[in-house]
Amino acid sequence: MKVKIDYDLCMGDGNCHRVCPEVFAYDDDQLRGVVKAPAVPAGAAEKVRQAAAECATQAVVIEG
Repeated sequence: MKVKIDYDLCMGDGNCHRVCPEVFAYDDDQLRGVVKAPAVPAGAAEKVRQAAAECATQAVVIEG
């Protein structure tokens, strides 16, 4: 599983980082979420799905 953030949609509320800090971080300079590593580590897939589901703008994109 891979994940990315569509920065055209991201509104920077930080939900992805709060739900899954193993995969997402928050860029204080750009005021948006970022993906630490596009390949989701073992055991974090469910949290990534939850982060995507909780993203109000659907900016978290799961691939594969």
